[in-house]
Amino acid sequence: MTYTDLTTPLRTIMTPGPVEADPRVLRALSTPVIGQFDPEFLNIMDETVDLLRYLFQTENRRAFPINGTSRSGIEAVLCSIIEPGDKVLVPIYGRFGYLIAEIASRCDAEVHTMEKAWGEVFAPEEVKAKIKAINPKIVAIVHGETSTGQMQPLKEIGAFCRENGSLFVVDGVATIGGVEFKTDEWNIDAAITGTQKCLAVPSGMAPITYNERVENILLERKKIERGLSPDSENSRQIQSNYLDLSQIQDYWTSGNRLNHHTLATSMLYGLREGLRIIQEEGLEARIKRHHLHGKALVAGLEAMGVELRGNGEHKMPVVTLINAPEDVDEANVRSTLLNEFGIEIAGSFGPFKGRVMRIGNMGNSCRKTNILHTLGAFEAVMIQHGVTVNRGEAVQAALGTYAAEEKAAVKS
Repeated sequence: MTYTDLTTPLRTIMTPGPVEADPRVLRALSTPVIGQFDPEFLNIMDETVDLLRYLFQTENRRAFPINGTSRSGIEAVLCSIIEPGDKVLVPIYGRFGYLIAEIASRCDAEVHTMEKAWGEVFAPEEVKAKIKAINPKIVAIVHGETSTGQMQPLKEIGAFCRENGSLFVVDGVATIGGVEFKTDEWNIDAAITGTQKCLAVPSGMAPITYNERVENILLERKKIERGLSPDSENSRQIQSNYLDLSQIQDYWTSGNRLNHHTLATSMLYGLREGLRIIQEEGLEARIKRHHLHGKALVAGLEAMGVELRGNGEHKMPVVTLINAPEDVDEANVRSTLLNEFGIEIAGSFGPFKGRVMRIGNMGNSCRKTNILHTLGAFEAVMIQHGVTVNRGEAVQAALGTYAAEEKAAVKS
């Protein structure tokens, strides 16, 4: 069998990830491949480290990407610092809290969980009380739960972890680069994000950062594989070879460059360009942009008359949940939106599966034309599926939000 040239359809991607890659990133991905120890490539690595420090708002020495999707970054951090029997506290308020707990369990940790109903977040006092009760080595939590559209406040929990000697590990996959996230100020010991959300880079790398408190554990557990160091032994060796941060960090250290595994060369090109775009825009301006377009989306949906879920104090600015109307199959709504308008939105998981639709406004997908196009198309599809909506109101409400913002900007 022969196949034609690859031709993918042009989509408007409004999911909570992946998102539309920035055209500049796509161009960078086509840059010629060079060797992983080529001096020019090593320079690209060093530049990426500097750009990641800016993204994470950190002075940490260690900031680099893991080859793989976001989950690889979470697993690399957890398996590198968890030893059998370590107490790990995971506050769970959606799908990805369960993922953290599962990874910790596979590392033979003594996993303690606390749960909130999907759509709620924890009061800091609740988490602090649990920390006091069990004295965990690690507290690991999700910053923004795309499954529920909610965002957990972190600052007070981070300060309490530092005071009590617990490591604070945060999954910032869905928020970093689009929502305020301050690694050092919030006493976060290790943070993980992904390329395919607010960074506007294709899926394939998981940038992480961690401080000396984490690195001290890595050094205590360090063991170099036999093919590189025949005399290296350590009974506390890290469970994974591929995700062993004690070895990976040596590849990212100028002057050492341990030959652990080959970096995803083209993906690094794309990540570097995505980070350069973020630096050019400025984090403050980028966060403001995500808030504005999220606000316009919500205004439009409310004016349309559909029911939103979790549109309160802790709503993620980059994810909006819509309750599926009774007697309407949300999967059919999403399918019509894709087939007729080329717009992709998402369903959800667990107790929300089949009950909500999720619209993301992240990275390069987070722009005015996408918001207006999505609102107009979503209204048309809802009408087609027999849902009573306020016709013509959604786009006007969003336009009103943008006009008010422009007016306020002129006054200031």
